[in-house]
Amino acid sequence: MAPPKSSPGREDLKIRNLFAPSLPGRAGVGQFLLPLLLIMQATSQAKYDALVKISQDNFDAFLYDCDGTLADNMPAHTETYIKVAAEQGVVIDGAIIDEFAGLPIVNVVEQINLRYKTAFIPEEFKAAKYKLFLEEYIEKTQPIDYVVNHLKNHAGKVRIAVVSGSSRIAVEKTLQILGIDHMIEVMVCAGETPNGKPFPDPFLKAAELLGIAPERCLVFEDGNAGVQAAEAAGMRWVRIDKV
Repeated sequence: MAPPKSSPGREDLKIRNLFAPSLPGRAGVGQFLLPLLLIMQATSQAKYDALVKISQDNFDAFLYDCDGTLADNMPAHTETYIKVAAEQGVVIDGAIIDEFAGLPIVNVVEQINLRYKTAFIPEEFKAAKYKLFLEEYIEKTQPIDYVVNHLKNHAGKVRIAVVSGSSRIAVEKTLQILGIDHMIEVMVCAGETPNGKPFPDPFLKAAELLGIAPERCLVFEDGNAGVQAAEAAGMRWVRIDKV
């Protein structure tokens, strides 16, 4: 006797009903979500195509920022800044985090102190922020698909590095979650060069470790500090949030 067919569980039915055709007079959520998903996919593909076109020149290395470039985690980073400040009785506007995106945490905290006339100890703030981020947020990290796919499709064709203003432990974990850690040849993270972004040191260090001349490198960034660092290093760059 053939085994009985298993009946769909509640979650299966929810998913099927979500995208099922609507009954007359009853609009299904899928009727609105499916076109939205198709638009998002088309947008991601268009941005990927734009990155490919921009990077078609004879580059020998691609240098990617991590947070906000490969990983869609900037809202989480912003929230951790806000929470750590709130724990010490200070309310900050998350816009300041976007304004100084790409800077090492201690430098962002210095800017917060200037803006809000606070007296946060940068190293202590950084430790509290990393603890919160690693414990509560990092596992939820999602990829910025068109940039991650660009990296995946060029690994083995050009040299690949990740240059980040975050700690090595956070960057390594993020890249593992994104499933691309094995494709990265060189990493340069916060505190590993005399100066961080917007100084050229991190990008120049990555180029040195790769054995590639700076002018043969293309940088992928999402923040002003990273762009300034790339220009100071004599490298061409792409703002992934502007394509």
